[in-house]
Amino acid sequence: MPDDVKPYRHRFPKSIIQHAVWLYHRFTLSYRDIEELLLQRGIQVSHETIRDWCEKFGPTITKELRKREPRRGSHWHLDEVCVKIKGVKHWLWRAVDEHGAVLDVLLQEHRDTDAAKTFFTKLLSGYEAPTTIHTDKLGSYGAAIREPPELHGAEHREVISTARCNNLIEQSHRPTRNQERSQKGFKDIEKAQKFLDLHARTSNLHHHTRTTVIAETRRTNQRAAFQTWSEVALLAA
Repeated sequence: MPDDVKPYRHRFPKSIIQHAVWLYHRFTLSYRDIEELLLQRGIQVSHETIRDWCEKFGPTITKELRKREPRRGSHWHLDEVCVKIKGVKHWLWRAVDEHGAVLDVLLQEHRDTDAAKTFFTKLLSGYEAPTTIHTDKLGSYGAAIREPPELHGAEHREVISTARCNNLIEQSHRPTRNQERSQKGFKDIEKAQKFLDLHARTSNLHHHTRTTVIAETRRTNQRAAFQTWSEVALLAA
């Protein structure tokens, strides 16, 4: 279907919808910011409509982006940070590989062994078992790693986050923190999880577009990321 065809029951073409969703997940922008950016280009759409687009098409884009991700590394770095949803403390569990690519994220109400087991189950459903697992000194990790047979061959290394031994995972949390501040906190755990899933996949897609490589290589990487986004977004819309 051509890019400029309007999706069923939507009065805007796919190209506008996918661009709005991309803006929201690529940069630290609010729905109202995107509304203004589109208006500057002569596109009049409300921030509520942009929110609806993100919620409707986000899960499919997430799924399609994940299908296209390359094979990930065998050294996992795991960490968890506190996130408040409607004032209630939750924990955001995150795993990245040795190259800084996000493997998965999971919001949970607890920071205990059962929560760690749940996160490892989610990781192992999508990736091969790692050779090395780096975590902080939370005891729940050790207990959770000992249970799955797939992890028995993995070396578990405990690091001290405050000593900057786990910088890959610490840096990976920053975009989420920025977006959390932009949204003035997350309001709903299910919607927050869907947002974070796509936010992670978008981060991976653009992982090599802001590096210190020469400008020509960086632009080539950026064009490839733009093309991939357009392809998966058009499938979703």
